[in-house]
Amino acid sequence: QVQLLESGGGLVQPGDSLRLSCTASTPSGTAYAMGWFRQAPGKEREFIAGMSYRGDRLVYADSVKGRFTISRSSTKNTGYLQMNTLKSEDTDIYYCAADSSGSVHEVKTTPGMYAYWGQGTQVTVSS
Repeated sequence: QVQLLESGGGLVQPGDSLRLSCTASTPSGTAYAMGWFRQAPGKEREFIAGMSYRGDRLVYADSVKGRFTISRSSTKNTGYLQMNTLKSEDTDIYYCAADSSGSVHEVKTTPGMYAYWGQGTQVTVSS
C-alpha cells in the first residue's frame, strides 16, 4: 500500500505563489503517474494537472494553464505543484494522487484512474 503525504498548503493573498509537495512512501526511484486535484465542499473533485508515469506528458486544466506547474523530484518519489498568480477562486482542498497501472505515457485525468491519494491540504487565497 502506497501512502502519499502532502504539504505546502496555507493562506496567501491574491497574486502570491505556493508550492505543494506530495511524497510517496516508496523507495527512491519508484515512479508513478501523478495527478493533482482540488475539491470544494459539496462539489466534485476537479482535475488540475497530471503527469504520465514516464514524465514525458503533462496535462493542465484550462483554469490553471500558464499559472500552475506539475513536476517531480529526480528521485521520483516526490511530486510538486507550483502555483503562481493565485486567485481567490483557487481556494480549495488540494489532493495529490498516484497510480502505476496502464500506459507509461498516459496522463490520468479523472479521480477513478488513481489508486492512491494524499490526505489533502487546504489552500486559501484571500486578501
